[in-house]
Amino acid sequence: MARFPFSAIVGQDEMKQALLIAAIEPAIGGVMVFGDRGTGKSTAARALASLLPPISAVEDCRYGCVAEERGTCPDPCSSKRIRKRPVPFVDLPLGATEDRVIGALDLEKALRAGEKSFEPGLLAKAHRGFLYIDEINLLEDHLVDLLLDVAASGENVVEREGLSVRHRAKFVLIGSGNPEEGELRPQLLDRFGLSVEVRTPTEIDQRVEIMRRCGEQERDPAAFAESWAKEEVKILRQVARGKTKLAKLETPDAIMQDAAELCLAVGADGLRGELTLMRAARAQAALAGAKTVRREHLIAVAPSALRHRLRRDVLDETGSTVRIARAIDELFG
Repeated sequence: MARFPFSAIVGQDEMKQALLIAAIEPAIGGVMVFGDRGTGKSTAARALASLLPPISAVEDCRYGCVAEERGTCPDPCSSKRIRKRPVPFVDLPLGATEDRVIGALDLEKALRAGEKSFEPGLLAKAHRGFLYIDEINLLEDHLVDLLLDVAASGENVVEREGLSVRHRAKFVLIGSGNPEEGELRPQLLDRFGLSVEVRTPTEIDQRVEIMRRCGEQERDPAAFAESWAKEEVKILRQVARGKTKLAKLETPDAIMQDAAELCLAVGADGLRGELTLMRAARAQAALAGAKTVRREHLIAVAPSALRHRLRRDVLDETGSTVRIARAIDELFG
């Protein structure tokens, strides 16, 4: 089925911004998208992965290694040819077992040839791409723990059944869920870099436009994709330019002080809030083509970086987003 163009998604600006930031700065720690069903959560993630340029990898490598990683790869990687392949986008089903996720002994080869061989799991397939988990709040806690640990370290280590395997597993973790069907544990939610809230559009014009674009895509996917091709190229160039600019960006001390004051004002737990807020602000500045991180970049990403890190205040029942907006007004005007 033809993908829906990323640039053709109506509304949901915060979600699209968070995904672009994660594409530019994978160290952000992934994106958690909470919201109603049918609001384009998985569509946006798939569209962005399909939009990104192909990656270069060793031709016969099951782990998607680049040439420099040959010596650290569990596979021999005998081929010297480097081929282009699409950016991986891997769906992790709710019923997946731990073996399916991290990999396990290849039983067929063990029974047939008597050899101990490792069969890579979904983490290996997601290397250098995206790992998407729909309804992550319904996933077993031990699997979520495992995924977040690997996403943070960039490495999957398997010690079982006489096997000892270590391979790279760097991916952008994207989770989505409906809060009405169960909450994610706060300590796990805190490990996600950005948290986004999406809601069903309430404006008639937006709902009509969504129906129009979906109808056009269903009738003639190729023509619809062609009509959005220029916009897609703009986003692709923006991401490529952002990745290049990110390493050269200047971050003034005054902006770091703003970040610390804001986190203190909203009562964010721990120091992960400041670190994520600054990474996100830098990526936002790179997206905008700026040379220096400014306060406007910090403010633009503050809700996504902080809303899931706030302590519950029994004397203040307002939502996290409102508390962040109020603190920004009080601190920065």
